[in-house]
Amino acid sequence: MSKQTYRVCFCFQKRFRLAVSEAPEDIKKLFEQHSENGIMTIDGLQRFLVEVQKEDKATREDAQKIIDIVKHFHRKGVNLEAFFKYLFGDINPPLASLGVHHDMSAPLSHYFIYTGHNSYLTGNQLSSECSDVPIINALKRGVRVIELDIWPNSTKDDVDVLHGGTLTTPVELIKCLRSIKEYAFVASEYPVVITLEDHLTPNLQAKVAEMVTQTFGEILFSPGPECFKEFPCPESLKRRIIISTKPPKEYLEAKEVKDKEDDSQRGKASDEEAWGNEVPDLKGSHVANYKNDLDEEDEEDTDDGDKSQHSLAPEYKHLIGILARKPKGGLDAWLRVDPDKVTRLSMSEQKFEKAVVTHGKQIVRFTRRNVLRVYPKSTRFDSSNYNPLIGWMHGVQMVAFNMQGHGRSLWLMHGMFKANGGCGYVKKPDFLLNTEEVFDPKIKLPVKTTLKVTVYMGEGWYYDFHHTHFDAYSPPDFYSRVGIAGVPADSVMKKTKILEDNWLPSWNEVFEFPLTVPELALLRIEVHEYDMSEKDDFGGQTCLPISELRSGIRAVPLYSRKGEKYNSVKLLMRFEFI
Repeated sequence: MSKQTYRVCFCFQKRFRLAVSEAPEDIKKLFEQHSENGIMTIDGLQRFLVEVQKEDKATREDAQKIIDIVKHFHRKGVNLEAFFKYLFGDINPPLASLGVHHDMSAPLSHYFIYTGHNSYLTGNQLSSECSDVPIINALKRGVRVIELDIWPNSTKDDVDVLHGGTLTTPVELIKCLRSIKEYAFVASEYPVVITLEDHLTPNLQAKVAEMVTQTFGEILFSPGPECFKEFPCPESLKRRIIISTKPPKEYLEAKEVKDKEDDSQRGKASDEEAWGNEVPDLKGSHVANYKNDLDEEDEEDTDDGDKSQHSLAPEYKHLIGILARKPKGGLDAWLRVDPDKVTRLSMSEQKFEKAVVTHGKQIVRFTRRNVLRVYPKSTRFDSSNYNPLIGWMHGVQMVAFNMQGHGRSLWLMHGMFKANGGCGYVKKPDFLLNTEEVFDPKIKLPVKTTLKVTVYMGEGWYYDFHHTHFDAYSPPDFYSRVGIAGVPADSVMKKTKILEDNWLPSWNEVFEFPLTVPELALLRIEVHEYDMSEKDDFGGQTCLPISELRSGIRAVPLYSRKGEKYNSVKLLMRFEFI
């Protein structure tokens, strides 16, 4: 089609000429510089790969493969059309295809780990269904930490997974465990950690131990005493399932008297008041109960130490591969580093944000050896998320996210874990592991490198969207937003001009981003369609780890709000480190 018709009113139609995808002027000039008589030969293409694409090891064979893929009739080279096809094609992605290339032989505490929160929820935190489907979806994406809240079922003879104190409908624990076993290593061979939030009686703990042991068999990691002195490495734990929980307290009914005593001393709501009765009895009171105590892990926040192990079913206790603890005494006690013992600490988003102000360096020191998990604040009823960089820049390994949600924070999470072959484990930068000097993200450091980004053009919306999706009366008016998510000194967003009535926007704009901590930086890319009377329409997004960004001219595929890759939508961009 060369023209497109839009209905303006009952008796009037307006026709717009559709542009044809054409190489930008910069691309034409580069083609001319590396070609002769309108043909880029194998040698010319190899020179282009080395000089412009910065692929220093590119060979004539590499150039020949590209020529063969674009399938142009010139067997010894490509014309401008075929060259443009290569640049804008799937064979020219923005990230290096390196597979798993980080050192995977360090302790688990040396890695950022792709972590889910309330992994069983299909939607909001208050009334959505609990299911194994979101767990399966998370594992397929490469998520390595799955959270399960386990409760007695209505007859108290079996175990359900549900969000306590809400109207979420339960799913059987055994169903979740079987799905984890089936899909754990579809996206990555590296270990899957199951964090259990336990609300069980000792006899049901024993039942869980039996379920876990029978379901996972030999792939279940059985910890030895050495695991509590230093965490094992991901390489040694390939295709293993690790259970992480704190030694649970006795169930409420078994220690009712003690709870009353403690409550009189602590001056805070009992667990029963905080959580409500068993789920079938909650009904209309779920929101009130939820707001009274809010954080679903507050029960973990009142850990009473090793004494709690006395009530633990021994079979269950021996399954715990990563021990979670939170000693009494506040932040100083929580963040104290024990040279003879490692642990996992959990903290809500709100508590963590306060802690980084007063204990920022202590957190960085703690996370060198120990694992810290930060989870969303409880008022995020809609399953939204927070800024993950706050955790990462302080060395937090498990920045736990509602993977069933969507939004910019989750796009950053997806972007970070595109690194290291998408295996779900990303080695922390050395400065977060340095024992001599503690990294402080609030201090502005010298610029290490500057990323120069050229946004040439975009295409694909015409094929992936209905022609009236963005505007009922004309083609879309696209603009791009490009920026950095990272430490405060590096974080910024910039915007291209708006191009009116064009399915093939050609911006040809250049932006420069000075980076003080490129190791923690993500390149944010969004496309929106300008709407004068309403909120701008969404046209695609992606986030790319700067550490693995390929220099040169690249085809950048865009994703939907939910993180699903569009079939055709992509941008042509150039990345240069200057």
